[in-house]
Amino acid sequence: MRTIIQYTLYLKFLDKFEGSIVSDRRFGNPIGSHLGKPIYDFVIQSGKKYTFDRLAECDTEGCPLDQLKKDELLFTPGMIYKVAA
Repeated sequence: MRTIIQYTLYLKFLDKFEGSIVSDRRFGNPIGSHLGKPIYDFVIQSGKKYTFDRLAECDTEGCPLDQLKKDELLFTPGMIYKVAA
């Protein structure tokens, strides 16, 4: 089972490459915060727009990725965004 820790390490790995999906990320307006990090109303990544949907269920070991549905992204520290309609 993958966790948010593994996903975060994967994103850090991708960020080392120019033009990676991480460097292509843009954020909308902050609508709140979770564990000290802003929650944005939307995120644009790789040309796709994702809107904030919900907070992930996490524990001390991270956030299991099996709670994600198709076309969803999980951002640290446990915010789930879905493809905008």
